[in-house]
Amino acid sequence: MKRRALLSLMPAATLLAGCASPEVSDYAAEQPRLDLRQYFNGPLTGYGVFTDRGGAVKARFVVDLVGRWQGDEGVLEEDFRYSDGRTERRVWRLKRLADGRYSGRADDVLGEAAGASAGNALRWAYTLKLPVDGKVYEVQFDDWMYLIDTQVMLNKAAMSKFGIGLGEVTLAFVKKPAP
Repeated sequence: MKRRALLSLMPAATLLAGCASPEVSDYAAEQPRLDLRQYFNGPLTGYGVFTDRGGAVKARFVVDLVGRWQGDEGVLEEDFRYSDGRTERRVWRLKRLADGRYSGRADDVLGEAAGASAGNALRWAYTLKLPVDGKVYEVQFDDWMYLIDTQVMLNKAAMSKFGIGLGEVTLAFVKKPAP
């Protein structure tokens, strides 16, 4: 009887294992290897969209970035231009920690952002103070960034509040070649 009960649980366990979230360490062997200090150093441009939970595009934007690093500390300036004419600026103060980990702060980020990198991937998590229609909402971001080559990085960020998905931000960063 116990054996039959155990066997009946195996398909459910297999299904749940298939739903497990990826870990940064899953990408440790992937190339090219991501070094934030190298990639986010100098000028970049990002092209992105925000889609709601139904998949409809609700906003398009371009972001100009400039990164500067001194040792393990960096500043990343982001200037957003949205398709509706709005602009936004965010300045990240980043720090490289041990074992491929990073931390960061920005004026519109609640507390400290935490990230981990392995291989070509970075997972970056933070809570953003997001202004919408005169109110400010605290929205959690779960960013995954993947270095495609020395010039291009793709970023997919899931947005949620109280664990409920609100939508996604998809971005392509393009590093400008050195003059």
